[in-house]
Amino acid sequence: MEDMTTASGPGMLPLSLRPLAVLTARLDAPQKLGPTPAGDRKIVPVLGGTVEGARFSGTVLPFGGDWAVTRGDGVLLLDVRLTVQTDDGALVHVTYSGMRHGPDAVMTRLASGDAVDPSEYYFRIQPRFETAHPDYLWLNRLLAVGVGERLADGPRYHVYEVL
Repeated sequence: MEDMTTASGPGMLPLSLRPLAVLTARLDAPQKLGPTPAGDRKIVPVLGGTVEGARFSGTVLPFGGDWAVTRGDGVLLLDVRLTVQTDDGALVHVTYSGMRHGPDAVMTRLASGDAVDPSEYYFRIQPRFETAHPDYLWLNRLLAVGVGERLADGPRYHVYEVL
């Protein structure tokens, strides 16, 4: 039986999650645009990475990117687009929005490249999937959420299917 997490509260319908995959991305140096009307903008090229899961695994192909902006309140907003080639050759377009924030001292440590325990900051994403491959059409029909952590050369996300 697959691992599932269920949450509910008084008057609430239960929400169940099932682990989908761990997505790790390798990033290039950011293109820093600076303070724009939307916030402090940077564009970060995705060089590659991996996706590891029981039903969905493969390689993150190069040429993806993150069009990120840091708002005035210090919240980093993510706008990521990338392509995964599954282990059996299917192509899956992955997009996700998300946010990362935390206490100033923690964010300073992250920005300087220090290893920081993910429990010290908030880092969440909302991935969506798009493919034409018949073996992966089920990805087109699900919602997912992810919990992120920042590693030395990029993020790692623990992605869950919302059941």
